[in-house]
Amino acid sequence: MSYTLNHLKTLESESVFILREVAAQFQNPAILFSGGKDSILVTYLAKKAFYPAAIPFPLVHIDTGHNFAETMEYRDKLVEKLDAKLIVGSVQDSIDHGRVAEEKGYNASRIRLQTTTLLDIIEKYKFDACIGGARRDEEKARAKERFFSHRDEFGQWDPKNQRPELWNLFNGRMNQGENFRVFPISNWTELDVWQYLAMEGIEMPSLYFSHKRRVFYRDNNWLAESPNIPMRTTEVVEEKVVRFRTIGDITSTGATLSSASTLNDIIQEVAATRVTERGGRADDKRSETSMEDRKKEGYF
Repeated sequence: MSYTLNHLKTLESESVFILREVAAQFQNPAILFSGGKDSILVTYLAKKAFYPAAIPFPLVHIDTGHNFAETMEYRDKLVEKLDAKLIVGSVQDSIDHGRVAEEKGYNASRIRLQTTTLLDIIEKYKFDACIGGARRDEEKARAKERFFSHRDEFGQWDPKNQRPELWNLFNGRMNQGENFRVFPISNWTELDVWQYLAMEGIEMPSLYFSHKRRVFYRDNNWLAESPNIPMRTTEVVEEKVVRFRTIGDITSTGATLSSASTLNDIIQEVAATRVTERGGRADDKRSETSMEDRKKEGYF
């Protein structure tokens, strides 16, 4: 237990240091907030980093319009609790204004459309650094990221042209129009995140805990019944006890059959599982390089 505590405190110190570096090096940073556990963790770390002052960064949520209702409810309560500023970028607005085209078909999703909305919000508010909750253990493309991830004037990421970060020295210099994505919890694992959230007693969205939900099986995933997901005639809705390991767009976020109803239950489940955290994310399965392709386009 003491080893775990020391390990988590070491990770916390590293993340707090990075968040303070962001405040020191950039003029107008923001936290990219999805309502998932990683962005919740980053938000609470920012609170700790600058306490007793308020969090100096606004929370930016790119709303696909196909979010879980529980996610939106949690987001609004958290913003009120922390007295934080919330900026919402709407994918639906991007569609309505002709900035992006809605996908069609059974596997249609708005995940890829988020990129344009995000880049428009960055341009509108002139953010020079966007802080995200990505971790290197999540996915192979994210494993390539540095803490300070440089993006060009088009918001694009070049994994072969990243800056060295020896001895935790971060280079935030950039030309006009460029910006950075910053990932302060890069070195955390999924298990670290849950252990820290439990240690700190942080309230989490109900979606992470087991509950009854109407779901159907598609491509090795249990998907939530939703008017935003067209169903094939061969697909059957069933009521199952499930939880979600990640929280994203309802059209692509798979549920896990689980009885984990407490943080300790989740910790034990994560410690024993051999399935990756994003194994239930349909958007990651569109191609071998799906995540990396989106990141190169400007996705966070």
